Amino acid sequence: MVKLVGEPLVILLVEDNDDHAELVLRSMKEHRVANIIYHANDGEKALDFLFHRGKYEVMKTSPRPNLILLDLRLPKVDGLDVLKTVKETPHLMQIPVVILTSSEAEKDIARAFEYHANSYVVKPLEFKKFTQLMQEIGSYWLGWNMVPVYDSNKELPSLETMESPVIPL
Repeated sequence: MVKLVGEPLVILLVEDNDDHAELVLRSMKEHRVANIIYHANDGEKALDFLFHRGKYEVMKTSPRPNLILLDLRLPKVDGLDVLKTVKETPHLMQIPVVILTSSEAEKDIARAFEYHANSYVVKPLEFKKFTQLMQEIGSYWLGWNMVPVYDSNKELPSLETMESPVIPL
């Protein structure tokens, strides 16, 4: 389990399949992997959130995530395009991006790493393995992995006033 000290840990989950998103969210909450999980169900919302566009322009409502979990097949903007945009943007490129997909296609794997994905994980079909994977992803990327300190002067939502650690976008 990840020790939660200091600033809240923030994950941006970009997943259009409601069942897959629910599994990820339930697993993350059960293992207390992150304090706050923002869920975007399409690539356009994810980019708007990351670039503070439209209704996400206020930093308090769209903080910089510590980790992005990104599906590949997304409506509006494809996951590979989201990945490429994130990794080409100086103020976002250091955010770890884990591709979390059902695609085992060699071309998808190659393209993801060509666009500088930090990891590529195929979603297991078995529930128990899926929840174990979510715990291990959270433990490694948010607990063990070291990243540069990012000072954004951001104000995160208060954990005491939040009804749920999951915020749909």
